[in-house]
Amino acid sequence: MSDLKRTPLYDLHVDLEAKMVPFAGFSMPVQYPTGIRREHQAVREAAGLCDVSHMGEFLVFGPDAGAFVSWVTSNDPLSLEAGQAQYSVICHADGGIVDDLLVYRLGEDRFRLVVNAANLDKDWAHLKAQATRFDVHLEDESEGVGLLALQGPSSQQILEPLASEDLDAVGFYEFTQGHVAGAPCVISRTGYTGEDGFELYLPAERTATVWQALLDAGSPSGLIPVGLGSRDSLRLEMGYALYGNDLDDGTSPLEAGLAWLVKLGKDEFIGREALVEQKTAGLTRRLRGFRLLERGFPRPGYEVRLEGTACGTVRSGTLSPSLEVGIGTAYLPPAAKPGTQITVVIRDREIPAEVVAMPVYADGSLRR
Repeated sequence: MSDLKRTPLYDLHVDLEAKMVPFAGFSMPVQYPTGIRREHQAVREAAGLCDVSHMGEFLVFGPDAGAFVSWVTSNDPLSLEAGQAQYSVICHADGGIVDDLLVYRLGEDRFRLVVNAANLDKDWAHLKAQATRFDVHLEDESEGVGLLALQGPSSQQILEPLASEDLDAVGFYEFTQGHVAGAPCVISRTGYTGEDGFELYLPAERTATVWQALLDAGSPSGLIPVGLGSRDSLRLEMGYALYGNDLDDGTSPLEAGLAWLVKLGKDEFIGREALVEQKTAGLTRRLRGFRLLERGFPRPGYEVRLEGTACGTVRSGTLSPSLEVGIGTAYLPPAAKPGTQITVVIRDREIPAEVVAMPVYADGSLRR
């Protein structure tokens, strides 16, 4: 893995005996000796700390920054006030998804876009090509920014003594700029697990110090380091999409159940015309969640059948640590709504399953 990039925490992960795997061009910890199940439970019950410094960060600033971000994303960034963030997607002209991302409004004419590491080069090329028509500047901050995700019901209690800012004043999808363990930091109340928590953006060279300070402060409350494996099972229980599995260049946000991110009433944006046409014509498929009715592990790529006929493949799948059943997602005909019976082909056997509403996990139990 010598040709893979490393986050600022690589050596610490190795010291913690993490299982390192290639991910989006980086060598990343998929799990620690505690195991994915224990890491998953820690986030649901107490707190987990995850290194997500592989993510990409682009700074957008200049007189046309707001207009530019509105043109390249489907949501409405102009509705944000400074200190607010929103989830959004970047679309191709045909409505396909270039990437999903977080948009942070840092000021009147200043935004930060947080993109998936696997799409960083593609996103950068796409944005640079669109920027030529605007009075705007783009800066790729990715290599200089470290990013930690502190997630779980005990997150605020753990972070509070180390943070310079009043965390009670930071609402969901809001952020503030201050210090954590003495390091300058953007403290964002966001996450990818369905639990309360924070994402901390800080100078890359200060990331290791803050990581250790958080673990030292949080260990008595049950905080442990968690890898990408539990991050994936946590997000799937909540029905959060993963680019490359649930989303790609050939899927639209309407098909993916992300219509709430598509503000057709705002000014023009890339993909709007195609999405209007798709909405008018009606969808031919829709991303749905499912659960297995027998024991099994629905891995991505497995065939999904409706009434005995192949209708798609598993996009994301796992054995849910919280629910102890196999769960996943697949693009299915629109008529396949919660309660519809389907099968997933696992090792040449049709395993019965049913479509369920997402999130699959809600209020500590299976959502039906």
